[in-house]
Amino acid sequence: MTSLRLAEGPTAFVTGLYVTFWLPGLVLTAALVVKLPSILKLWRDPLLRAVGGLLLFACAVFAFAAPGTIAWTNRVTGVPNIAAPWVYTLITALSACWLLLVVHWRNGPTDHREETRRATRWVVGLHAAVVVALWVLFALADVPVERVRDLDTYYAGTPFMREEIVLYLLAQAVACSITTWLVWNWIRTDGLDAWLRWGLRFLGVGFATNLLFSAAKFTAVVARWTGHDLDWLNTNIAPSAACVAATLVAIGFIVPHVGQYLRERWLVRRRYRDLKPLARLMRTVAGRREPLALRATAEMRLIRRETYIRDALLQLSRFLDEDLRGRAHEAALALGHERARAQALAAAVTILDAVEVMDAVENGRCAGDGQCAGDGERAANGQRAGDGRRAVDGHRSMDGHPATDRQRAMDRQRAVDGGGGTGEADTSYLLQEIRAVSAALRHTEEITAVRTHPAVPAESMSAHE
Repeated sequence: MTSLRLAEGPTAFVTGLYVTFWLPGLVLTAALVVKLPSILKLWRDPLLRAVGGLLLFACAVFAFAAPGTIAWTNRVTGVPNIAAPWVYTLITALSACWLLLVVHWRNGPTDHREETRRATRWVVGLHAAVVVALWVLFALADVPVERVRDLDTYYAGTPFMREEIVLYLLAQAVACSITTWLVWNWIRTDGLDAWLRWGLRFLGVGFATNLLFSAAKFTAVVARWTGHDLDWLNTNIAPSAACVAATLVAIGFIVPHVGQYLRERWLVRRRYRDLKPLARLMRTVAGRREPLALRATAEMRLIRRETYIRDALLQLSRFLDEDLRGRAHEAALALGHERARAQALAAAVTILDAVEVMDAVENGRCAGDGQCAGDGERAANGQRAGDGRRAVDGHRSMDGHPATDRQRAMDRQRAVDGGGGTGEADTSYLLQEIRAVSAALRHTEEITAVRTHPAVPAESMSAHE
């Protein structure tokens, strides 16, 4: 009795490992839904067609390989076990899609085009021949007894059916081995996107797990040939391995798509946050806050913030001092900043200066006769015009003297009104690199260092001095 229980132990154990066919079917369907829009949009792309075919055939395999579906197919057609060659055909087509996917994916749309076409013809031709052979062998075989779960082992010794079983398992194992080898070689390639690499890892493990399906089936069939009974490998281990493998493959397709989507969402939101300092500073110029739409997408909010900033910069352009920007750029370089960083700091200094001048002029604190309202108070506290309204605090002029601020505001206003100038304002950099400028505004100590650097003499602050 004890020996009987020990003999039944493995069977009882692996029975608990059985995974329903509908679980991987749902995961594969989810992957198909995720990829379907791009497949339909770019249907001429052979890579996407291979992805669509793989996912479609994988879903079909698990739908038609379920015991209930097998019984239904046999009953509807009235032919015992006709579900077997149909499922074998789907598995063979799925194996072909594995190879086609990796071939097109790895070679790319243009590289090795002739090699890709030749490989495609071989894969399609060989697997089409296998499918034809499967149906011919089934027509020759005598399989009157319906077997829903253990057909492979039950008919392992039946003429023609035996050859059919070996043929589909061999085709599946060879395709899976080649695909696994290609995927793992590809994973080691330098320069792959991180999400793509993770997706390939899931695919590699999934395809390798599929080899366990073939090994379990082959072992059970060979055991029948030698007079042994290892049917539990066929009825429990093989289906479970196929389900796990299909789930991993589906995840492998989902991970790069979802990962890149989430990364793009994160980058959009990060860019939106990075523009906050410049957007706050532009409130003084625009005289209002940026439009707020709670139900707008992240992309739309980003577009509105960028538009708001650029519109305000265009309003501010007549107050921009290109001479000041050049001196500030030289000062930033002298402080050891890289060229790109120096450009952003110089632009930030120029914008802060223009905002202050515009605030002083448009609020009537500086008039054409040289008098500025509130001179005594400004001289006492050393603050610049409109400091209380600044979105970015702690920034002072390069010379730090209120009197020079007032004089610069009057000079700039005369230049604007009289058609003269402080150098034609070039807003192309400001409009294109608003993110870099906004990032520079976060570092008040760097801006202060640039504005107070000796390379920018105090007497040169006025455009007309």
